[in-house]
Amino acid sequence: MSQSKLQPDARTALDGIVADGQTLAVGGFGLCGIPEALIAALRDSGVKNLTAISNNAGVDGFGLGQLLETRQIKKMISSYVGENKEFERQYLGGELELEFNPQGTLAERLRAGGAGIPAFFTATGYGTIVADGKETREIDGRWYVLETALKADVSLIKAWKADKAGNLVFRKTARNFNPACAMAGKVCVAEVEELVEIGDIDPDHVHLPGIYVDRIVVNANPEKRIEQRTVRAEGN
Repeated sequence: MSQSKLQPDARTALDGIVADGQTLAVGGFGLCGIPEALIAALRDSGVKNLTAISNNAGVDGFGLGQLLETRQIKKMISSYVGENKEFERQYLGGELELEFNPQGTLAERLRAGGAGIPAFFTATGYGTIVADGKETREIDGRWYVLETALKADVSLIKAWKADKAGNLVFRKTARNFNPACAMAGKVCVAEVEELVEIGDIDPDHVHLPGIYVDRIVVNANPEKRIEQRTVRAEGN
């Protein structure tokens, strides 16, 4: 059973599970921990009218920015929307829908979706446009906003290492939104850099159990592009 999770390439990993009009949860933070090969395969699949749940939308020409350029995304559910001129252009031009979330709220909405919690109250955003149209309630003298859980048809995530059962290990900050995205999706595809045999990962070192992972694809040499490279002048 575990062997069947391994796919030969990213295109095959998406076959039969992505379709027009779906909601996708995509892991990553900026360009850190994004499923590069899966995003490119999603672009090449030609599916459209997608709703993408992701902290941000990559940058122009890379990450989810590729799907904005091809107009495959109709709506973003995001936290940070900087670093992407095409995102800005489409949104300001009324061509792209945006559901904006405080970053912690976005993370908790995904976690709630994976945990089967339909909604929760948070103080974040109360008294701002974030709370417009949402239920509010006073609890113990403080006001809170009701936020609903997020669920996805398909989750695309990135991990450092997997065994053939789909147990995952993430590397440092590249973990970010990936576990929450994985648990919030009906079907989860994990892109990994290294694949090992079942039993080679110490159970205490597993960050995400394989029960949440349906398909695995190995991308041993991802580009891992640096979002903003800052260097000092020579001699300084």
